[in-house]
Amino acid sequence: MSYVLLAIGLVLIVEGLVFALAPSRIDDMLAMMARIPIETRRMIGLGALAIGVALIWGARALGL
Repeated sequence: MSYVLLAIGLVLIVEGLVFALAPSRIDDMLAMMARIPIETRRMIGLGALAIGVALIWGARALGL
């Protein structure tokens, strides 16, 4: 459970930094994302998921 809380905290820190440091760029990013086809967005999401799983697996293998 502590790993889940740690992961959620880290995600919130990164997301908070984006909103705090570049709030005007959020609208530009959303407009850009709306122009990307749904299947491409799905593949980007699956790629991010795979990279996340690989990073967690690697960290656990190293004993972190």
